[in-house]
Amino acid sequence: MNLHKLILTNNACYKTGRSINPKGIMVHSTGANNPNLKRYVGPDDGLLGKNQYGNHWNQNTPDGRQVCVHAFIGKLADGSIATYQTLPWNMRGWHCGSGSKGSGNDTHISFEICEDSLTDVAYFNKVYTEAVELCVYLCKQYGLTEKDIICHSEGYKLGIASNHGDVMHWFPKHGKNMVIFRADVKAGLVTTEAPAPVTSTAPKKYYRIQLGAFSVKANADAMLSKVKAAGFTDAFIKYSE
Repeated sequence: MNLHKLILTNNACYKTGRSINPKGIMVHSTGANNPNLKRYVGPDDGLLGKNQYGNHWNQNTPDGRQVCVHAFIGKLADGSIATYQTLPWNMRGWHCGSGSKGSGNDTHISFEICEDSLTDVAYFNKVYTEAVELCVYLCKQYGLTEKDIICHSEGYKLGIASNHGDVMHWFPKHGKNMVIFRADVKAGLVTTEAPAPVTSTAPKKYYRIQLGAFSVKANADAMLSKVKAAGFTDAFIKYSE
């Protein structure tokens, strides 16, 4: 995952500053043929490129709407794919409608995948992989599983989001759906490597135990043989006057 951060501090959603305890993740797509992150994320940080129209979402009400999500996935100026975090993950977003139909705002982290013409297989595969990796990352951060991930259209069916079709108008064109997406996230969670064990560099300390003192060497030799036979192969005799 190619994760960057540019918080949309000028957006009214950020200024409202309500927090949530994330219970799930909602996957969205933008519904417009523009795969460039600079359309939604700004100002230019040197990677995004300049939005010549200034219509990114880092303003009070972008396009006159009360909208804001936690992240966007799409193209940087050099054509590579990246994720930009645009709200704190535990801040209440404005991504699935208002009122009772938008109750998912109170429970779900949200991100938008920037759409293109919906026919570019290479672009789809890259943003799909990025989306899976983002969900794996968020699941690990908040103790979620793949079962806690839905798309906007699934949110509508559950009664917690407005009537939008994303992402099911796009994913099936490339042989994917949310069942497969969740399975891919699950696989990512299972294969995440455990951290390597920490190896101590501190010098080892040894503690010796004396078993006896003998004036006759033959008796000392007999005790040494008995101790070694018991498995203490490092035992030894030390002579002192």
